[in-house]
Amino acid sequence: MRDLTPKKKELEPIEIASIDEIKALQLVRLKWSVDHAYNNVAFYKKKYDEIGIHPSDLKYLEDIKLFPFTTKEDLRKNYPFDMFAHKLRDIARIHASSGTTGKPTVVAYTKNDLEMWEHLIERCLRASGMKKGDMLHNAYGYGLFTGGLGLHGGAEKMGLTVIPVSGGMTARQVQLINDFKPKGITVTPSYILSILDEFRAQGLDPKKSSLEVGIFGAEPWTNSMRSEIESQFDMHAVDIYGLSEVLGPGVANECVESKDGLHVWEDYFYPEIINVETGNVLEDGEKGELVFSSLCKEAFPIIRYRTKDLTKLMKGTARSMRRMEKITGRSDDMMIIRGVNIFPTQIEEQLLKIDSLSPHFQIKLIKDGRMDKMIVYTEHYKSEDVEQSYVENLSANLKKRVKDIMGLSIEVDVGKKGSVPRSEGKAVRVIDER
Repeated sequence: MRDLTPKKKELEPIEIASIDEIKALQLVRLKWSVDHAYNNVAFYKKKYDEIGIHPSDLKYLEDIKLFPFTTKEDLRKNYPFDMFAHKLRDIARIHASSGTTGKPTVVAYTKNDLEMWEHLIERCLRASGMKKGDMLHNAYGYGLFTGGLGLHGGAEKMGLTVIPVSGGMTARQVQLINDFKPKGITVTPSYILSILDEFRAQGLDPKKSSLEVGIFGAEPWTNSMRSEIESQFDMHAVDIYGLSEVLGPGVANECVESKDGLHVWEDYFYPEIINVETGNVLEDGEKGELVFSSLCKEAFPIIRYRTKDLTKLMKGTARSMRRMEKITGRSDDMMIIRGVNIFPTQIEEQLLKIDSLSPHFQIKLIKDGRMDKMIVYTEHYKSEDVEQSYVENLSANLKKRVKDIMGLSIEVDVGKKGSVPRSEGKAVRVIDER
């Protein structure tokens, strides 16, 4: 893979500023953001008044812990527009979640917010190894989902040539990559596996494609998955992080030269890690739930939003701003099976260690009498029919790995190539039928 490290002169001064400079800027902006939310969003004013806290109580960054958390349920209770800090006439764009588990969460952006978002996406793309004049194949979904349009605006601001493919039509995705020869691709990590399958189905060698960098987000993925993608495509695989409630993609990004965690753009967001059960703030290096406060958002300020993503904060390396460890699970993704806590990414990690198994998988949780049972559905690579003993050996291998590492007995169903449902966006990893 070619070295895509950006030159130091291409970076913004704040990216390599001193920690003191970054903290001073954060404090000024955090004070503004808390005050802005309190004075313009009835939800925040009511919540803060009830517990006797006021924006003027924020004198140091650490004082943010005095303020209550905001949750997804709070956003749903204020559906659709009651969390907005501006009148609708001043809103330039509205996005929303799918609402598959309840009312969708609705977020808004002023013109200044959109310009800020574009700026941060440009920063992420540069950190990933993209440069002005490069071509980007954007396979994130367009529409109310923040991924497609979010990446698109920043890519155009950077001066990239953008191919707005969106998700789906996998055969066409491969055709356009083959014909247009983009340098970069933005897509969910699960969908790049479907694109990889289609390369093979068309008799094309993915290593000979033009792709030099893949920027993957919207769902947790492991370093094992990174190795799989990089080895199959011979391209850099970097992680981008964001969520619509905080901004969308662009909150944090890995640097292509280090790939050692995602640098949080702390000049625009203040991160905390808390204990999931107690809500107490944890020190850097301790793993817990990620919490964000926006520092500059006008239309939709968010204060101490509980993301449910599990990670830890670490000091900066390629950039001065702190890094967050790759997110490999969410507190609401955690499955408790017969007293064992387990995440889908832990299954993925073990599965990817078995060369004959496809990285595609799905987990089904069922009741077996009074007991919970986990069934992992995956598939082998071979197109032709195989002996039952071959399937049984693969199944036994994955069972043993999960048992040895996690102490959990599971069932494994190894099907034919293509038997596991493919995702064209975020993968559905767990089906809970208990």
